[in-house]
Amino acid sequence: MARALPEPIQLLQSIYADKGRMTSERVKESTATAGEQAAGTPAKTRPSRAQRAYLRRGLDQPGGKLPLFDRQGQEISPQTVRACIARGWAEPWFSNPLKPDWLVCKLTDAGRAILGD
Repeated sequence: MARALPEPIQLLQSIYADKGRMTSERVKESTATAGEQAAGTPAKTRPSRAQRAYLRRGLDQPGGKLPLFDRQGQEISPQTVRACIARGWAEPWFSNPLKPDWLVCKLTDAGRAILGD
């Protein structure tokens, strides 16, 4: 007799149950931070490991240009890029007419300052 497969959401929840518990606090912190910034309150956050690695790559580039791809050739997560823009650590530089969905950004003074901490 064939066993019924679980729903995809339930399957993912069971696979990532432990990981979800570890990251739930980060999600809550990120949501609170976005709310604080929307309200005009300065956010007291530090960049995540991925955000720090992304921002650090702009330190030695002309104009502070931030990469589109990581050192392994994988596209930088748009979520990482947007989070850095939302916190003022990066800003859009120009639009790429060949790839309009790519966010070409540069490091801001606030981004340089957060890396110096």
